[in-house]
Amino acid sequence: MASREVSTMIKHGFIADPSLSFSPSRTTSPAKLSSPPPPSPPPPPPPLNEPTHSNPTLFDMMSEEHHREPRRKSHARVAQIMAEFKNGVVYGLSLGPSDVKLTVVGKDGYRVTMDVHRKVLSEKSRFFMEKMSCRREKGVSHMVEISECDDVEIYVETVVLMYCDDLKKKLVGENVIKILALLKVSAAISFDEGVMSCLEHLEAAPWSEDEEEVVVSCLDELHLPEDSVALILQRVSSEPTRARTDDIFLKLLTGVLQAKDDKARREMKVLVFKLIREEADHEVSKDTLYGLCHRCLTSLVLCLSEVTTQMNDPGKDRGALMGEIAREADNMLWMVDILIEKKMCDEFVKLWADQKELADLHSKIPTMYRHEISKITAQICVGIGRGRILVNRETRFAVLNTWLEALYDDFGWMRRLSSRSLDRKLVEDGLSQTILTLSLRQQQVILMKWFDRFLSKGDDCPNVQRAFEVWWRRAFIRQVIAEPDASQLQITLYD
Repeated sequence: MASREVSTMIKHGFIADPSLSFSPSRTTSPAKLSSPPPPSPPPPPPPLNEPTHSNPTLFDMMSEEHHREPRRKSHARVAQIMAEFKNGVVYGLSLGPSDVKLTVVGKDGYRVTMDVHRKVLSEKSRFFMEKMSCRREKGVSHMVEISECDDVEIYVETVVLMYCDDLKKKLVGENVIKILALLKVSAAISFDEGVMSCLEHLEAAPWSEDEEEVVVSCLDELHLPEDSVALILQRVSSEPTRARTDDIFLKLLTGVLQAKDDKARREMKVLVFKLIREEADHEVSKDTLYGLCHRCLTSLVLCLSEVTTQMNDPGKDRGALMGEIAREADNMLWMVDILIEKKMCDEFVKLWADQKELADLHSKIPTMYRHEISKITAQICVGIGRGRILVNRETRFAVLNTWLEALYDDFGWMRRLSSRSLDRKLVEDGLSQTILTLSLRQQQVILMKWFDRFLSKGDDCPNVQRAFEVWWRRAFIRQVIAEPDASQLQITLYD
């Protein structure tokens, strides 16, 4: 039987090129192919002033060994794939003798030659069908070389998949990165069945967060038909609207605020706060957050009103009363944290300063029940003191006028019962800085009252000595400009 061999080079990625056509001018005889090539001229001798070789360093040897082990493993896997391919395909199927020698060459020079069938390649791959359609004579043998491959193993596996009857079953158990590599090669050679099987696998398989980014990037690079990848990308992308985003956040926040299990509520508060902190593209609307703040304030007022009527009831569990107040106060504190994080807390400071009814109810309840509420004031002072809440001086003074006395009274209980969650130094620094943002006269009134309170209560009173020192130096040592202050000082501190 007459046999002719057609040889061509297919560059990395099967990039189409006019030189890849199977033309008669590229046909050679077997004898000519088997004859050794003429010897190449010897290389010129190196210059005398340069060494002919250098001894490898320990780093070079370690680096070479580091890269050698993965190559050995990859070569071993390729050898196993080739053995299974020969036993299961070439000798197991009635395809007749092979008529194509396919050589895959890696960038490192590693070569693998496969005996394959033109019929299979042409039926499975539109690329091979086009390249081999010009030579249909019986007995013609093609030699095809794929050079400069990134991963020889993946190219070989892709060819093997062309012989597989059930690709979906064959790919079960493969990891996402391997599937993406097979998808790239299948797309490059127009192996449509391989492309669809890889896409179906990606749609059904779970991804890690790291793999998710690789999947999206790979599908974007391949420019596959939109209808073939849309179902996959729906897992990670959508077209959210402001109304939809607000609706979701409203359900999450409301669910946490109304949760019945305390442990689950604490865990979900941490999680939702983390998600809100990370959320940047779709801001939670101010109306949504302040709507929930008003709900929390209303619940807190109702709770304190009930407690004032039930406090002297011997049949009422005092622990339950404390739990109800602590729960409502903790909800309010969580909302304040969210407002500070989203830089929306300025209006709440004014709202908190105006809570005269709540402050009045607070004063009628024993400290052991109410001290959690003063954490809200403490958090506001921390926010102001660290520059995360920016409000005018009247509002800053008003919030202290309404709640500073309560904070003084509750601080001892806050310190003892909330030692793990309360950062005393942070609160004291925040309160000091807040006081120092007021006018000198306002500073004087507040700090002189604090001086008397601290001398009588000691550690049960916030220590704002730093603010006291700064005020003293401002007022009596470094005063440069006499500041007129016509504001009416109406703060009332009870001993």
